[in-house]
Amino acid sequence: MAAVRAVLVTAMSGPLAEYGRAGAAALALWAEEFAGPDRVSLEVVDAHPDARAAARRAEGLHPDLFFGPYGSRSAAVAAAATRRLVWNHGGALVPPRNNVVSILAPADTYFAGTVEMIRRDFPGIRTVGVLHGPTGFARGVAAGAVARVERHGLDVRPAVLPAAPPRAGALLVAARFDEELAVARTVDRAGWRVLGFVAAGVREVLAELGDAREGLVGPAQWLPEAAPEPDEGPTAASFVAAYRARTGSEPPYPAAQAFAAGLVALRCLRASGTAGDDALRAAAQRLTCTTLFGPFRVDASGRQLGHQVLTVQWQNGRRVVVWPPERANASPR
Repeated sequence: MAAVRAVLVTAMSGPLAEYGRAGAAALALWAEEFAGPDRVSLEVVDAHPDARAAARRAEGLHPDLFFGPYGSRSAAVAAAATRRLVWNHGGALVPPRNNVVSILAPADTYFAGTVEMIRRDFPGIRTVGVLHGPTGFARGVAAGAVARVERHGLDVRPAVLPAAPPRAGALLVAARFDEELAVARTVDRAGWRVLGFVAAGVREVLAELGDAREGLVGPAQWLPEAAPEPDEGPTAASFVAAYRARTGSEPPYPAAQAFAAGLVALRCLRASGTAGDDALRAAAQRLTCTTLFGPFRVDASGRQLGHQVLTVQWQNGRRVVVWPPERANASPR
C-alpha cells in the first residue's frame, strides 16, 4: 500500500508556536508509531504569519489528509483558504463549513458544565455574571454561557472588557489569556461563590498566581487522568508515555487533540477506501468512536457532538475534575 500523505498547517513560530509545536510532535508520534499497518508521511507547514498562504501551500502538496492549525482564528482562515477537507483539532470556534471535521468540543459549550455545576451544587446562586473580551472566541464562549444560564431560568449579567465584573453570585470570564490573568489578579474573591476562567482549565496560564489559583474553575478539553477507555488507538497512559519519551515533556491538551485527529482521520480513510474529500466527510459523519481524547461524533456540518468539555477546579494546588459527575474525581468547593 502506498504511504498515506498527511500535511499539518500550524504555527511553528510566532505567539502560538508552543501549542503548534505540541500538536506537530503529537501528529509525528501518531504517524511514526501509532498508524498501525499504514505507512504515514507527515509534512508540517508553518501557519505563521499567514495561515491563508500556508493552507494554499499545503493544498499544493496534494495530501491525503489535511490537518488544520491550533487557534480558532488560524483554523478558520485555513479552512476558508482551501477546498480540501480540514481535520480541525485546534479551533474551537470555526464557522460551519462543508470542508471541516472538528475533533474538539465547540467554544459555546466551554462553560456548559460550569453552569450545570452551579445549578446542582450551588442552588443559592441566582445571578451569574459573564465577562468577556472582544475576540470572536471570547464572544462565542460568552454567548454559550449566557444561553445556558438563561435556559435554567437564572439571571445573567453580561459585560464586555474593560468593564468591571458585574456583581453576581458567580462570575465566568472569557477573554485573551493575558486579559483573564489581569482580571484574576484584581477581582475581589470575597464577592463570589464561584469564579470561572477559561484560563483556569489550562495548567500553565495562571501559574504566576500561585496559591491564588485555589478554587478557580475552568473548562478543560482533556486531562489524561480523566480520559476514557478508548476503542480507537492507544490509552491515554500509553500516549503520555510515548509523548514524554519523544519530547521530554508532558503532553498538553493541544497534543492530545492533534493525536486524536490523526486516529480519527486515518480510521475514516480506511473506511472510505479513498482519499476523496466527499468520501472522507461521509465516513466521518457515520463514525462513532472513542479515542484517548474522548468520544467522537459529528453532525452534517462537521460540528463535534460527542466530545464533552470537562469542568475542573484548582484544589490543593492541582486541577481536579468536578463535572460531569460520571468523570469527576472531586466535589466542587
